[in-house]
Amino acid sequence: MTDQFETEKARAAAWFRQVRDQIVASFEALEDAHGTGTPGRFEVTPTTRADGGGGVMSVMRGGRVFEKIGVNVSQVHGTLGERAQKAMAARGVPGMDRDPRFWASGVSLVAHMVNPHCPAVHLNTRMFWTPHAWWFGGGSDLNPALEYPEDTAYFHATMQAACDAHDTGYYPRFKTWADEYFFVPHRGRARGVGGIFYDDLNTGDWEADFALTRDVGSAFLPAFVPLVEKRVDTPWTEADREAQLVHRGLYAEYNLVYDRGTKFGLETGHDANAVLMSLPPIAKWT
Repeated sequence: MTDQFETEKARAAAWFRQVRDQIVASFEALEDAHGTGTPGRFEVTPTTRADGGGGVMSVMRGGRVFEKIGVNVSQVHGTLGERAQKAMAARGVPGMDRDPRFWASGVSLVAHMVNPHCPAVHLNTRMFWTPHAWWFGGGSDLNPALEYPEDTAYFHATMQAACDAHDTGYYPRFKTWADEYFFVPHRGRARGVGGIFYDDLNTGDWEADFALTRDVGSAFLPAFVPLVEKRVDTPWTEADREAQLVHRGLYAEYNLVYDRGTKFGLETGHDANAVLMSLPPIAKWT
């Protein structure tokens, strides 16, 4: 069984690296195809975690299309601290009181766009393992400052198709989960227009759960790139930019106050710059 888990972890980590490479190549191609001036390129930096493991942080700043985007991939391991153990136990993860070792790998992306008509977006897919449990999590959500209902519908339809290929009950369940998870209580509103989100996915069939997670990750580019292509050359005003900056303030509030991944990354000693790469380069509060 140990050898099986090691093989599965290696397969998952390799796929997360693969989808990261695909996204980086696609977004640099968008930079080449649109705008004027020098196209943006990702700055790639290794990241480390004191207790074990690390990853690669890829960040582009000041591009033609992307004002700031980060695409992180990581593979970390070690022992969960007391707070993390209690959080895991509260979610129903077994064995935290017996063996708090863990292994985790995943890819995480947040894009903040130059043109206010292009939506910001978030993607995450991951696998988590402990000696007594394993699970997958992930999803993608759209965060426009200026919403186009047809763009929202297209994004959701693409995510639904990825889910429906596995179980027609997944999309409504994961959509509701995203609506609840990405809600900002102190503002009384959602962070964006939603998408899908799931965590603690363990049906007992590792291959099936991994296949779903791969399809969710693979659906990201087809769901997002056409929206960028459609909106990237739309003229925008200072009022549009103001709306974008204020919306970024909402995004920053959510990620710093509520986001579980941000809290876990900081509490378990991962590279702080990599954990906080989701924050926008410029934001505004009214």
